[in-house]
Amino acid sequence: MGNYESMDPKDIRELIRKQVITGPTAGMSKGYTQANLVILKKEHAFDFLLFCQRNPKPCPLLDVTEPGSFSPSLIAEGADIRKDIPKYRIYQDGVFTEEVADITEYWEDDMVGFLIGCSFTFETPLLESGIPVRHIEENCNVPMYKTNIPCQKAGMFEGPTVVSMRPMTPVDAIRAVQITSRFPAVHGAPIHIGDPSLIGIPDISKPDFGDAVTIKEGEIPVFWACGVTPQAVAMESKPSIMITHGPGCMFISDIKDDKFSVL
Repeated sequence: MGNYESMDPKDIRELIRKQVITGPTAGMSKGYTQANLVILKKEHAFDFLLFCQRNPKPCPLLDVTEPGSFSPSLIAEGADIRKDIPKYRIYQDGVFTEEVADITEYWEDDMVGFLIGCSFTFETPLLESGIPVRHIEENCNVPMYKTNIPCQKAGMFEGPTVVSMRPMTPVDAIRAVQITSRFPAVHGAPIHIGDPSLIGIPDISKPDFGDAVTIKEGEIPVFWACGVTPQAVAMESKPSIMITHGPGCMFISDIKDDKFSVL
């Protein structure tokens, strides 16, 4: 990762814009909040705002842009959500059609951007407490899974909760609950610990998004609600167009993690 973990978010975003950084952002700009992205046309924006309000675990809102604005001014003044994420996914009528590095050509004047809290944010406090984060150790994307946990429907939007998984020892898992409970704006405490089948995951070695990671002897999987949930919702709800971040490829804000800590 070079020195990306110590770089300022503005500098990271500049490298992303230049497409020097093209992959997952876990561990970059250590101490700064990362965010998931959803972009919709204005006609669907209220329904999605209501969806986020009803589903704060997978979709904790950090910022919402004005219609037509591509600058998330509350969390990164001067940033451009059309260019400042390494990979974007385009969903048209619920179908994933393309992954691109820049969405300028897709941008329309009535689009609204939603910046949603990301669990990468609380990984710094986990690491500082001596809790290993496996996908950072293995230099890959965090594993993410669709579950059988339904989101609360809002307008046209409905679908399953997606979770991210980090394997830990039972002792570390207890500590992780304590640490991440301090960060409700970035998913908060885990929503499940242990047997994946109880939340509808048939094979932990085959994530729906991201990469599989090693689960060592004596470790258990720990699952957090995940901001990739809107992508699963897009497939089910089928808005005319939804643009999202590529899984694991986040928007890095100028806001320090501790601003979202409740303790």
